[in-house]
Amino acid sequence: MGETALMTSTPTLYSLYRFATTLATPIAKRAMTRKLERQNVDPDRIPERFGHATQPRPDGQLIWFHGASVGESLSVLTLIERLGARLPSAHFLMTSGTATSADLVGRRLPPRTRHQFAAIDAPAPVNRFLEHWRPDAAIFVESELWPLTLTEAKSRGARLALLNARLSDSSVRNWQKYPDTARFVLNHFTTFITQNSDAGEKLRAMGADPARIRPGTNLKASSAPLPVDQGTLDQIRGALSGRPVWIASSTHPGEEEEVLKAHCALLARHPDLCLLLAPRHPERGTEVERLIQAQGLTCARRSTGDALQSDTQVYLADTLGEVGTWYALSPIVFLGGSLKPIGGHNPFEPAQAGAGVLTGPGVQNFAETFAAMQACGAAIQVTTARDLENAAEDWLTNPAALDAARQAASDFVGRQDQALDRVIDTLCQELHLDLRDA
Repeated sequence: MGETALMTSTPTLYSLYRFATTLATPIAKRAMTRKLERQNVDPDRIPERFGHATQPRPDGQLIWFHGASVGESLSVLTLIERLGARLPSAHFLMTSGTATSADLVGRRLPPRTRHQFAAIDAPAPVNRFLEHWRPDAAIFVESELWPLTLTEAKSRGARLALLNARLSDSSVRNWQKYPDTARFVLNHFTTFITQNSDAGEKLRAMGADPARIRPGTNLKASSAPLPVDQGTLDQIRGALSGRPVWIASSTHPGEEEEVLKAHCALLARHPDLCLLLAPRHPERGTEVERLIQAQGLTCARRSTGDALQSDTQVYLADTLGEVGTWYALSPIVFLGGSLKPIGGHNPFEPAQAGAGVLTGPGVQNFAETFAAMQACGAAIQVTTARDLENAAEDWLTNPAALDAARQAASDFVGRQDQALDRVIDTLCQELHLDLRDA
């Protein structure tokens, strides 16, 4: 239960919610355990989901960050590192709810930071979690809000912040059906730091205290660059032997077909061109491979160990955690989740790698970011396979245009650094973090 749960959790229903989650805990425990076992999570860590800590609480100030999944969790790592430099005696706890986020975050933890799975939102797990960790402040990223967790954390003296706040139009409309509930939930937060002005307006419309809303930035703009495996990069570059290559990353069903049509057209003019295709969900590898074969294209599939040959027209990168390496391979990136009304994906990652970005129009989750990138020449919007072909062709044949887009992307990312400093200032002031570190 996330945002949707809160929309029915009025103060009266809150007691019923506590009662219902108490009854449901044994069932949830069995289901959650089976799920994590299927995902090959370390059995010793599965109890974390039920509030049983697997690490000791450090002495002194503890600042807790929670992000639901991979994107939210990774987006705050740079902020934690910078905040840790400002608060040298503070320690940090990062929680998330998915096996993938635990794996990726665990490999990139900043100094003095621990990771745990988040406790499910039921009385016993939440109380065990809070009794052990006793956070001085709790910072929830984007829109991961849980009634019991918020209420219990605040009742124990933690000051709460909603960071990088982002709400969909449908969520806002649903919240507005229950104005008392919305005010009850939002009143738990000391401060809201929004990623854009639109998010601030939505919070006001839902009943948040305007005096608590502060402008921020999209944290994904200030995230550390994605890791690059130099050995893999050298290997793929060697296999390409100087062939031109372009990237289609984080693609979804219905998008690969358009990308492959564009690639077929480009091959008519660039017969040695290679497309590196990285679907958003690697488990779709077999499905995507069939699409490639249906277009009559030769394919090498990374997950099965296929070697990239001199005649490979599509390299299917159906793996997790290697996108940073692919972005280092080519300065031309089409970012998926955008040709269909999906909402778009993080454009800062290819921009940080110095790539020009091609995108479809369905980027409502990053609308403000893409608008600014297009305005400065860092990104180009396409709507059809023909548009994608033409945009990629221009960058393949016009090095000056590509260099200008890459420089614009790098400059755009660089401007986000000062905004992150302002977010840190706001957190320290509103949550009294400097005082607690003194």
